[in-house]
Amino acid sequence: MSRLPRYFENLIEAFQKLPGVGPKTAYRFAFYLLKSEKDEAETLARAIIELKQKIRLCRICFNLTDEEFCPVCADDTRDKQTICVVEQPQDALAIEKAGVYRGTYHVLGGSIAPTEGIGPEKLRIKELLERISNTRVKEVIIATNPNVKGEMTAAYLIRILKGRVDRITQLATGIPFGGDLDFADEITIARALRSRQEAG
Repeated sequence: MSRLPRYFENLIEAFQKLPGVGPKTAYRFAFYLLKSEKDEAETLARAIIELKQKIRLCRICFNLTDEEFCPVCADDTRDKQTICVVEQPQDALAIEKAGVYRGTYHVLGGSIAPTEGIGPEKLRIKELLERISNTRVKEVIIATNPNVKGEMTAAYLIRILKGRVDRITQLATGIPFGGDLDFADEITIARALRSRQEAG
């Protein structure tokens, strides 16, 4: 087959940088956009640009927002004395979809991974400790992913949080080891939250 035009190849390469998108899928995406109406392509391009320009991190919990505070932190009906610690914004979204949690969140921005050069100082742990010292927090729920990095992060959090809050809990079993919260279904997450156990 003859070489594709450079702009077409550039788009295929850009799509392949997305997680889970291989060469064939990227090729299909590019052809779909080429055949679509100009308005549809412009809408997609505009949405991507607006995402990068408008989305920022909540000043309190570091979840995604387009305002100063995320909807959870801005909601006065949420239990501000309970903080659920997650690795990434998509983990908080997965818990929200379960519809059973009424506390707030704290997004670490990753997990401890010494082999990748990520220590506790590269996560938002200092900000979590500041929140706890400035607010009357009764419970911290550790909801890191059930994998080696997530368990390492949980163990570190349990150690430094002891004595700072009344209760430290972890999600109950049910989410398989090696899995990610954002791939778990709502029923599994709801059960894991309701059956959470004392940590440590």
